[in-house]
Amino acid sequence: MITFQSLGLTQPVLEALLAEGYTEPTPIQAKAVPHVLAGRDLFGCAQTGTGKTAAFALPLIERMLAKPKPRTARHCRVLVLAPTRELAGQIYASFCAYGKNANLKSTVIYGGVNQRPQAAAMMRGVDVLVATPGRLLDLINQRLVDIRSVEFLVLDEADRMLDMGFIHDVRRIVAMLPTERQTLFFSATLPSEVRQLANSMLRNPLEVKTTPQATSAETVSQSVFLLPQKQKRHLLVHLLKNAAMSRVIVFTRTKRGADKLQRELDSAGIHSAAIHGNKSQNHRERTLAAFKSPRPPVLIATDIAARGIDVDQVSHVVNFELPHEPETYVHRIGRTGRAGLSGEAVTFCDHEERPRLDAIEKLLRRTIAKRNDLPDLPKVEGGSAAHADRGPRERDSRSGGPRRSGPRSGSGGRRGPGGPQQAKRSSRRPSAASSTGAKPERAVTAAAPAAHDKKKHRRAL
Repeated sequence: MITFQSLGLTQPVLEALLAEGYTEPTPIQAKAVPHVLAGRDLFGCAQTGTGKTAAFALPLIERMLAKPKPRTARHCRVLVLAPTRELAGQIYASFCAYGKNANLKSTVIYGGVNQRPQAAAMMRGVDVLVATPGRLLDLINQRLVDIRSVEFLVLDEADRMLDMGFIHDVRRIVAMLPTERQTLFFSATLPSEVRQLANSMLRNPLEVKTTPQATSAETVSQSVFLLPQKQKRHLLVHLLKNAAMSRVIVFTRTKRGADKLQRELDSAGIHSAAIHGNKSQNHRERTLAAFKSPRPPVLIATDIAARGIDVDQVSHVVNFELPHEPETYVHRIGRTGRAGLSGEAVTFCDHEERPRLDAIEKLLRRTIAKRNDLPDLPKVEGGSAAHADRGPRERDSRSGGPRRSGPRSGSGGRRGPGGPQQAKRSSRRPSAASSTGAKPERAVTAAAPAAHDKKKHRRAL
C-alpha cells in the first residue's frame, strides 16, 4: 500500500499532513510526487477534487527544504499561477498548511482588493507566490515583484486559463522567467490548445493521467430535465423545497442571470447568495464562508467560480443553464462528489440547449439519464421559446425593441447613440402624422450593432 512516507516525504511534511487528517495519497499524488521530487517537468491531468494541489505543493516544499535559501525582497522561489481569486486563495492556504513545519513563507496576489498588503509581503520576500495573472503583471510593471529568479513554476487549471482569455498574460509571464526552472502543468481536461501551451513551456515532460479526458466523477449521479426555459425557476424552487438538498450550487451562464435568479429565489422564501466576477472580494469571501456554515444558503455561481469553490459535502450541483463549452460541465459537476463522497448533478435543458447537451454527452461518451418525474408546473406561453438573459444586444420578446439594461456592471452595458435612452427621447417628439390625426407608421430604428470586444476576465480578477 502506498503511503505518504513511501513517496519520500520527510517528517515535517508528514506531521502537517497528519494534522490535516490525510492518511494516504490520492492516485494523482501517488503518481506525481516522486517525479516532481526527482526534478522532472510534469504534465498532470486529473479531475477537480482529486488532490492536484497537494500533488505539486508537497514535493515542492520538500525540494525547498532540501536546499534552503534566504529570502530576498520582491523575489520568490515558487510561482503558482491560478485563474481565479478563490482558487489562488485555496492553493495559498494549502501551502500554508502543508508547510507550517518547514519555516516557509507564502503569499497570494489577486485583483479586487488593495494591492498594498500584497506589495508589502513581497518586499519582505517570500518562498511561495500564488497569483492570478492580471494582478501579477500589474505588480511586475510597478517593479513590486521580480520573478527572474523563480526556480519552480506551476500552472494550475491550465484549461480554465485559456477559457478565460489569460493565454497572452501567461505567455508574457513565462517569457520573464529563467529558462533553467522546473515547470509543472496541471489541467482537468486536455483540449488541443492546452497541449500546445504545455509543449511550449515544458522540457521533456512526464505525462501523468489518473482519469480519461473529461470523464465525470464516478461518485456523481447525473440526470437531466427537459423543459421550457420559463419553467426552470419553478422547477428549481420545487426541488429546493421538496428534495433532500443540503448544500447546493446552482450554475448560470451570466452574472446578470445569477443576480436575477437570486432575487427570484429570495422572493420564493429560499435563502440564496450569488457569487461571480462583479462581486467584491470581501463579498465573495463572506458568501463562501456562509456556504461552508452549518446552514448554508443556496449558492448561485457563474463559471468563473466553477474551479474556485472547494467546499466539502456539496450534495447537489444544478446546471440551471447549460454551458457553451462541454468541458465546463465537467468542472461544474466536479464541485460535488469530492473526497470520495457521493453527489448528484441535475441539469435543466430547454429546446434551444439540446445541441449543448448532445456535445456534453459526446464528450462524456455516455448518455445522461432523462428524468420524467416533472412535478405540476405553471404552464407558460410560447413553450421553450423563452430565452435566458443574454445581454444588451438581445431584443425584448414582447416589444421587439432593445432590452432595457439594469444597473451598469463591470462587464459593459453602456448606452451609446441610438440606444434605449435615445429612442425614448425621440419618442417624445410629436410627429407630423400624429398632429394631423393620421395613424403614425411604426418607427424602425436601424442602429448599427455595437462592437462587443471579448470579455476581459482579467480585470475582474
